[in-house]
Amino acid sequence: MSNDDTARQVRRLAIPAFLTLIAEPLFLLADTAIIGHLGTTPLAGLAVASAILLTATGIFVFLAYGTTALVSRRLGSGSTSGALAAGIDGLWLSLILGACSGLVLRMAAVPLTAAFDASPAAAEQAVLYLQISAYGVPSMLAVLALTGVLRGLQDTKTPFVASVAAFGSNIVLNFVLVYGLELGIAGSAWGTVIAQTGMALGLGLIVLQRARALKAPLRPHPAGILHAAAGGIPLLVRTLALRGVLLLTTWIAATYGEVPLAAYQVSSTIWSFLVFALDALAIAAQALTGRALGAGDTEGTREMTALMTRWGRWLGVALGLLLAIAAPFLPVLFTTDPAVRSALTVALLVIALGQPIAAHAFVLDGVLIGAGDARWLAWAQVALLVAYIPVIGILAGAKVPIVAAGDGAALAALWVGFLAFMAMRAFLLDRRARTDAWLVTGMA
Repeated sequence: MSNDDTARQVRRLAIPAFLTLIAEPLFLLADTAIIGHLGTTPLAGLAVASAILLTATGIFVFLAYGTTALVSRRLGSGSTSGALAAGIDGLWLSLILGACSGLVLRMAAVPLTAAFDASPAAAEQAVLYLQISAYGVPSMLAVLALTGVLRGLQDTKTPFVASVAAFGSNIVLNFVLVYGLELGIAGSAWGTVIAQTGMALGLGLIVLQRARALKAPLRPHPAGILHAAAGGIPLLVRTLALRGVLLLTTWIAATYGEVPLAAYQVSSTIWSFLVFALDALAIAAQALTGRALGAGDTEGTREMTALMTRWGRWLGVALGLLLAIAAPFLPVLFTTDPAVRSALTVALLVIALGQPIAAHAFVLDGVLIGAGDARWLAWAQVALLVAYIPVIGILAGAKVPIVAAGDGAALAALWVGFLAFMAMRAFLLDRRARTDAWLVTGMA
């Protein structure tokens, strides 16, 4: 495959994936802005609730990543019906995990929130948001699995259309429920539950129609579900370790006070937007790497990796520059509190500096996931979590002088620590990508 063909394939998958991935954080930003204008306390409550909810659902991101890698590899080997059968098994697994996780989240909302040591008022808001959001967890996990199936089939356009429809309706619902019916943070939670359920039903109908057309089995197969679960364990470990890093950072933000916590919620939401934007290349990397290795094309895999990492670094530079320019103006969109606005501006400038490093890490992570190098990724992420603990120790031990220096200094310290973690992650992934150990060909 020529470099031009490789570039065309990357663009064909990455552009719709980019639009899909930025759609979700854009609407999350809108949700944050809606709640932020209710006051600092609801915004701080959302920070805690979001950290818990994103952990409860984010640890199962292997439902998307693992399914993409497995489906694309089977597609590359020439078995489209086998690819869809593997995807259906992943869907059944997502529904089982979603039902169990939603029940646990609703029952444990109070103790989970208490662990963050937020103010009583903020904790009350967080519990309310979590208990309602728990009803939408099965749909959220089903969306992960269904999106993974479509990406594996080299289709990133359908998830984009579904995302725009779902999150567009989410904004409308949130305005009506939060402001029109005056439900506050509860209205935002219900809006998200309804939108996610609609998205799951829409994507599910499309995947089931494709499966029927190819006569792929639709009923649950215990062996296939267990295979999907076993294959996802290393990615689950990787994600748990990564979520551990994010939770530790949120915990430190909560101990710094309500203003730093509220500003951290907005800055982390903006960070998530940038992550999703950069992850578009990682999604393309997963789908194309799996298909290329399924077809035995190691040379093409190398070419795509080099191209996507180069594009990723330049995209990181561009996003960093745009964020630095917008940093003084963005805070007004999210809060009326002058203290939160000031701290947020400082945080955004720090985040802007780390975008090229983050981009390199995300693209290589996608390449290795697509290659099925999940075991190495799991151990590497655990090692990075251990390496991050001393950074958290420094941030916790220096709490008094950091907080005394001002809310902006507190946010800057948090993000400098987190970007140190990203630099370590980029280094390890780069070292792995330079080896041949992950270039395993054939059908999984």
